[in-house]
Amino acid sequence: MLRVTFKLGRVVLMTALSCLASAALAQSSVSKPVLTVCMSEDNAPLSVAHKSQLSGFDVSMAKAVAQELGRPLRLVPFESELEQDANFAVEVNALLSAGVCDLVSGFPLLAADLGPPSRLKAKTPDYPGAKRPRERADVVLGHVVASDPYQGMALQLVQREDAPRANTLGELRGQKIGVIAGTLEGTLIATYQGGALVPNMVSMSKLDDRWAALESGRVDAMLMPSTAWDVYRQRTASPLRLRAGPAQSLGINMGWVALAGKPEVIAAVNLVVAREAQLQQWAQEVGLQRLVPSYPAVVQSLSLAALLKP
Repeated sequence: MLRVTFKLGRVVLMTALSCLASAALAQSSVSKPVLTVCMSEDNAPLSVAHKSQLSGFDVSMAKAVAQELGRPLRLVPFESELEQDANFAVEVNALLSAGVCDLVSGFPLLAADLGPPSRLKAKTPDYPGAKRPRERADVVLGHVVASDPYQGMALQLVQREDAPRANTLGELRGQKIGVIAGTLEGTLIATYQGGALVPNMVSMSKLDDRWAALESGRVDAMLMPSTAWDVYRQRTASPLRLRAGPAQSLGINMGWVALAGKPEVIAAVNLVVAREAQLQQWAQEVGLQRLVPSYPAVVQSLSLAALLKP
């Protein structure tokens, strides 16, 4: 009888311990909400969406941040330029302020775009599950804070292999230069030395295939973000018919942003940003030129001295 009582007591004890463990696990799950990270759907090789599934350098970082926080991860792709008068910083603020996400990656660290918002309200850009634009309410914008920088921003001159080599805008004289209206690159070409390159400009729309224009000889050269060249190198079989000059820093870094009041999230990003060897590995995996951030981390404006040399 004593043995039976002992066995029964042990069963009761094990059951009680199991219940306590389950309760602790459930409590832990409740205290660790999903970490939702928004990323641009068309910013390869940093982030790119295919059938709403994101991949790229920023995705690897997001997974590491979520692991650092011990939280499950949810990625949300978004498409910029919903409103004609909107800009990227405002749209990102709207996503954060609407509670669509806790973090946004790939944010240019300009002082004017951090801190208190430049306007009171804005609509969110398109993202999976968003209402139609006409039904989308304005969101009161919040105070945005940034992580440490994780990647620099740069432009590169891309040319046909048979074109005279150029490393600066001044060396492009006499070449057909493709220009896409409404871009930083197009503005630089059009305004260089009071319009010195305008006679050789070939106007292009955002829908034009820049690579086809270069390879066919429609244009001899184009100025573009270094990430665009990264994508071309990855998807094009050797030998390449084009070449790129050295990456010219814009003096701007990219970081991750969140609303003020979430210091633990930004702290987790900073821990991941500090793992330079890991960042190098992720960059290699996706074909990204690793551009070590410049300092100061946050700047007031663009730095274009290298590109604007005569």
